[in-house]
Amino acid sequence: MHPAAVDGDRTEEFPVAEKPKRRLGRLALMIALPLALVVGGALYWLSLQGKVSTDNAYVQQDKVSISSEVGGKIVEVAVKDGQTVNQGDLLFRIDPEPFRLQVQQADAQIASAQANVTALQNSSALSGADISAAREDIGFAQAALNRQQALWNRGFTTKADLEAAQHAVAEARERLRAAEARQAEASAKLATGAQVPGENPQVASGRAQRAVAELNLARTEVRAPVSGRVAQADRLQRGQQIIQGVPVLTLVATKSTYVEANFKETDLADMRVGQPAEMTFDAYPDIVVKGHVASIGAGTGSEFSVLPAQNATGNWVKVTQRVPVRIAIDEAPPREMIAGLSTDVTVFTDGRKH
Repeated sequence: MHPAAVDGDRTEEFPVAEKPKRRLGRLALMIALPLALVVGGALYWLSLQGKVSTDNAYVQQDKVSISSEVGGKIVEVAVKDGQTVNQGDLLFRIDPEPFRLQVQQADAQIASAQANVTALQNSSALSGADISAAREDIGFAQAALNRQQALWNRGFTTKADLEAAQHAVAEARERLRAAEARQAEASAKLATGAQVPGENPQVASGRAQRAVAELNLARTEVRAPVSGRVAQADRLQRGQQIIQGVPVLTLVATKSTYVEANFKETDLADMRVGQPAEMTFDAYPDIVVKGHVASIGAGTGSEFSVLPAQNATGNWVKVTQRVPVRIAIDEAPPREMIAGLSTDVTVFTDGRKH
């Protein structure tokens, strides 16, 4: 209540100054609010020191495109999409019958080459019988020629008989040269080269063709090169004709999980390989996984893009580049990691384990 003065029948009130407590409260509020903002900003700034973060990060896993090294018809599919397989497990099988026939054909070629070798080894050309016979013919023809020459000198023979004897000697000598040539040819066919010493080249060629046929036969069974999960297996159907070298499914190597984080170039000043890191995942918000910096990219993302930026233009605008940083996972996550999951990564550049 305000104090009042009484003057006859009229009462008059006089104003009183505000209470000191209200003025002090307003003053304290005016001081405390800016101070709280300053302290909060300082604490936030301090919390950002010694670490850098990015939400431009994704779970990565090595992916192997599976294709067949031989073409043919699929006769068996042993996996389905999402199935976990171990290294060496059968994925699918191609019809092996054409390749078995190729093995049999190679066996026939080897047998034919071996028969030819045996025939050459037992041939008269190689044994020298033809050469011996030719030499005997030369001796006989030469003796006949000598008799005709003596008779010619005494005038008891004709010139025709003498020339016939001379012709017989020449023919015998030609047969000797032909026999020697056949022997040399047979020896050459049985000779072995420096690349396959001790084995006939035709036999070696047949064995090489058989090895190729056996390899192609073994390749009709397509097996997992690494352990992982099968993806895109819906493209495999029995009876489908597969083309050599064309990928038909993908194998995701789950044991090679890591995170690829794209940091701004301004965040790399204090970042080093080996620094600890923490990762959270949009799919699993309650999980925090520890890791460390495994490597820092050799170039920015734009540097390795299919169409790199051309900055030598008049309308160039500077854009902060991002560098891929590989984060290794140090502990087994409690949930299964899936390639491509969005991730938040924090690297502690002060080196402390948080």
